[in-house]
Amino acid sequence: MTPHNKAKSGEFAKTVLMPGDPLRAKYCAENFMENARLVTDVRNVLGYTGTYKGIPVSVMSCGMGAPSAGIYSYELFTEYDVDNIIRIGTSGGLQADIPVGCLIFSMCCSTDSAWADQYNLPGKLAPCADPDLLFKGVECAKDLGMNYRCGMTLSSDLFSTYSARGPEEYKKWTDMGALASDMETIALYCNAMYTHKKALSILTMTDNCITGESFKDEERMQGNANMIRVALETAYRISKEK
Repeated sequence: MTPHNKAKSGEFAKTVLMPGDPLRAKYCAENFMENARLVTDVRNVLGYTGTYKGIPVSVMSCGMGAPSAGIYSYELFTEYDVDNIIRIGTSGGLQADIPVGCLIFSMCCSTDSAWADQYNLPGKLAPCADPDLLFKGVECAKDLGMNYRCGMTLSSDLFSTYSARGPEEYKKWTDMGALASDMETIALYCNAMYTHKKALSILTMTDNCITGESFKDEERMQGNANMIRVALETAYRISKEK
């Protein structure tokens, strides 16, 4: 156990889905997993373990922002011997042609965060998804007929709506081809690379920052269902390959 996680050794599966929202973790466990049981609820950060198509799988929230996501993903990798973390997060679209509800696979992550400064690298780290998880996730999205895009995403320490930099700052990332922005992928990908584990960030584009299109409030939880299905199917397929 850790100060942030009361689960016992062995109570997390080798693959963990990781939303930011604790209620999305609960929604995933109750609606998409079998025999799910709560294994941690420290600070109301909910974690569950159950099965999907007979294989063990877990889901645990990580809160908002790189520092929070960094703590929970690092502890899962190092203290609970988790091999794979698949982020199931929401995002703001940075391209006008991306419709609300589209799935975004983050191949690599650009950032304005200082998270990677801790490694004292002689340059700028460009953290990326694990290729096995990425290829398998895209394959699952294709097989399930999901609308998806795959490319560079941006992880920012600033929530774009409240940023003092203004909207023009994010349009620069649009010009560079960034598909969407979140706040957590950078810490997850850095932790996975540092600990030599595997990570993939799958994002639902809930709000398009360019067009203003967005989910209605009542659509936001169920609007993540396609992302959850793809993530669970990815977990199932990588388990079956071992």
